[in-house]
Amino acid sequence: MRTDAPYEELRPLLFSIAYRMIGSVSEAEDIVQEAFLRIHRAETEGTMIESPKAYLSAVTTRLGIDHLKSARVRREQYVGEWLPEPLLTDEASADAAAHAETADSLSTAFLVLLESLTPVERAVFLLREVFEYGYDEIARIVERTEDNCRQLYVRARRHVDEGRPRFEASRQHRDELVERFFAAAERGDLGALEEMLADDVVVYGDGGGKAPSWQPVYGPERVAKLIAGTLRQAKDLGATVRATHVNGQPGVVFLDAEGRIGSVMSVDVADGLVQAIRGVTNPDKLAHLGPVADVRRILREGRQR
Repeated sequence: MRTDAPYEELRPLLFSIAYRMIGSVSEAEDIVQEAFLRIHRAETEGTMIESPKAYLSAVTTRLGIDHLKSARVRREQYVGEWLPEPLLTDEASADAAAHAETADSLSTAFLVLLESLTPVERAVFLLREVFEYGYDEIARIVERTEDNCRQLYVRARRHVDEGRPRFEASRQHRDELVERFFAAAERGDLGALEEMLADDVVVYGDGGGKAPSWQPVYGPERVAKLIAGTLRQAKDLGATVRATHVNGQPGVVFLDAEGRIGSVMSVDVADGLVQAIRGVTNPDKLAHLGPVADVRRILREGRQR
């Protein structure tokens, strides 16, 4: 019997907190499940829980802080660019719909920016900025004074504002531009691609040393060639490209001939131009989405044809 059933309606909120804290879908789900187990254990032992939401939010946040502290060394040793595990947020997703109003705080760019905060700063900032908790609630959750939480929030907010990504206000405009962008890439129309790219556009790739990826690529000309070449190569290898939403932003999923996921790519759009593209090929970060393609094997066999 599931122990979390009485509080199942809180799962989307708890997952939203955990995922924004640690950037891992599978580990965020583990944290939420652990929070449910702890409230069940506490109630079984006779503890009176006045507010399950407050209790579960606190446990989830503290587990996220502990996770970040232990993950810091691993991320410093990570091979290449680190990006969070992609979360597909099409409208069919219940979790996506639950917090659509905070979609920009779910973006890959925003989560990467949060990596520069300490675990407690990250918790305070997210609870205040995204989930609108009061300082009294935050203080109890992170076990600091209210004044200290205010100071942590101000410091974190200042840092985030310095690097906060900008996004096109209209989701429809984002989607239309990205659709035209990938259509031009499939045609190999470099001129059209460059016109849709910002002057300081950059592409990031995360393979984690386990799959082919890119070092950061800068500038419209180089990015246009890279994306057009990537789609041409994918087509030659029998792959398909499916439009989706990744962390609240438009993107695509690359599927091999058997329908296995090879890569997920998100696109940041602002001022009518593509500002950044981020692709994840690390199979460990794609496993929660379904069967994962062996990209290295596919490329090797393609070269042998």
